[in-house]
Amino acid sequence: MAQAAILGLDIGSETVKAVVAESGSGGRMVLRASFNKPSEGLRRGVVVDMEATAGVVRSLLSEVRQIDKSALKNIYLRVGGADVKVQSSRGITAVSRANAEIFKDDIDRVVQSAQALNLPSNRMILHTLNQEFIVDGIGDIEDPLGMTGARLELISLIVDAFEPPVKNLTKTVTQSGGSIGGLVFGPLAAATAVLTKNQKELGTILIDIGFGTTGIAVYEENKLLHTKVLPVGAGHITNDLAYALKVPVEVAEKIKLSYGYALSREVSGKEKVELKKFDEKSKGEPSRKYIAEVIEIRLSEICDLIGDELRTIGREKLPGGAVITGGGVKLPGIVELIKQELKVSTQIGLPRASDFEADSPTALSLLEAPEYALVLGLVLSSVATKRPRRESLSRNPIINFLKNLIP
Repeated sequence: MAQAAILGLDIGSETVKAVVAESGSGGRMVLRASFNKPSEGLRRGVVVDMEATAGVVRSLLSEVRQIDKSALKNIYLRVGGADVKVQSSRGITAVSRANAEIFKDDIDRVVQSAQALNLPSNRMILHTLNQEFIVDGIGDIEDPLGMTGARLELISLIVDAFEPPVKNLTKTVTQSGGSIGGLVFGPLAAATAVLTKNQKELGTILIDIGFGTTGIAVYEENKLLHTKVLPVGAGHITNDLAYALKVPVEVAEKIKLSYGYALSREVSGKEKVELKKFDEKSKGEPSRKYIAEVIEIRLSEICDLIGDELRTIGREKLPGGAVITGGGVKLPGIVELIKQELKVSTQIGLPRASDFEADSPTALSLLEAPEYALVLGLVLSSVATKRPRRESLSRNPIINFLKNLIP
């Protein structure tokens, strides 16, 4: 029987990216096709012109339909925006059975208890992330199923969002002929594709630099500690250059890609950039060092905002350092600048090739592109959300048969 296809859909401020995948051997995802279209009607990850955004999404989904129309019924959609919040919650329940064995329904109840937050009516829960279970006062338990105890507690991290922008985003997809299989907060999707278990265990911050926003996710002891979307991204660097050089935004983007550098001290002030090469109407020959200075100021601001978030949770020093991904990390010198600003080891993160099967050069290229980390994380997230919880030991028929043999 054919595997159901999954569509990861990232509707970003600059581009709309999509990947069609299906389950393969060894738990890996088979990449079948990818799509990329210029975005319209979004600002900083939020829909501001639904008709324009829906037009782009409709066009992309029509192309997906030609590859595999079943993927349109199972879309995992990125949710972004700086209004997403994270908070800790605690759930408590009594174990229901006389023999005090913990079953799945006990776990379901304690999860529901942890989700019982007094949220405003216009906010919705995106994720409930189990941090640790506590059985009769004994904590740091990953899965209490089959254990014995009278009292079950759960400490969770709740990720919630302002509901209207999320509804607007999902509406553009459903009105374009797609069905939502799941919503995933952007930084968590990127972390799913990029970070290793060892990095999450050590203590690492994932930084996803997009066009309009920068997402972060901080992990330690294989648990999410904090996540946030900051309302500034690589597009703001382009806007700064356009203003400083008095050139159109499109020209500033070309200059950034051709001559940009993140650390101004490593660029010579003698090298000049002739603006006429990029736009006949533009005048002047700014130094490449000046261009780097403009870029560095904005990147330093992004690092300051990230540093503030790390100080808030008391994690200025992370043994695993920073892993940066997203389209913004292609700027030369950015690894050195972030290492300097945050004072942690820094590396560029690519999607883990071990989690995917790529049968074509096009699919293989996705695994070498940091800008595709998030959308690939969406298809991986679909597997995680569907993974069934194991049955209680007492419900295992083999163990029950062996128990019956004992007088």
